[in-house]
Amino acid sequence: QVQLVESGGGLVQAGGSLRVSCAASGRTFSRGVMGWFRQAPGKEREFVAAISWSGGDTYYADSVKGRFTISRDNAKNTVYLQMNSLKPEDTAVHYCAAVQGYVPSNYIATPWPYDYWGQGTQVTVSS
Repeated sequence: QVQLVESGGGLVQAGGSLRVSCAASGRTFSRGVMGWFRQAPGKEREFVAAISWSGGDTYYADSVKGRFTISRDNAKNTVYLQMNSLKPEDTAVHYCAAVQGYVPSNYIATPWPYDYWGQGTQVTVSS
């Protein structure tokens, strides 16, 4: 089992920055993908960003490209999402997710391959 714990959410004004973290514990792995998804009230969960655990390949939703950066620290089993130039439409609960093993690139932005999910951290951007 892998446990994921997010932290770092909060309230920020539009144009500001936040960094959320996801710490993995339990059975860790050397292959796979870790990602961030978010869900706003009344909306479906949507993909934000993902990173391969060993290769450092990164993937971003079009809505966050150029503003968000995903990174990882394998020594700490932690993935980060640096969010800059935040907009009110970024307001959502942000979830960390992880999957072990190979994931076809056309599935990385979907929730289906991910076996493990965190409890979520609220990000609120005021206008």
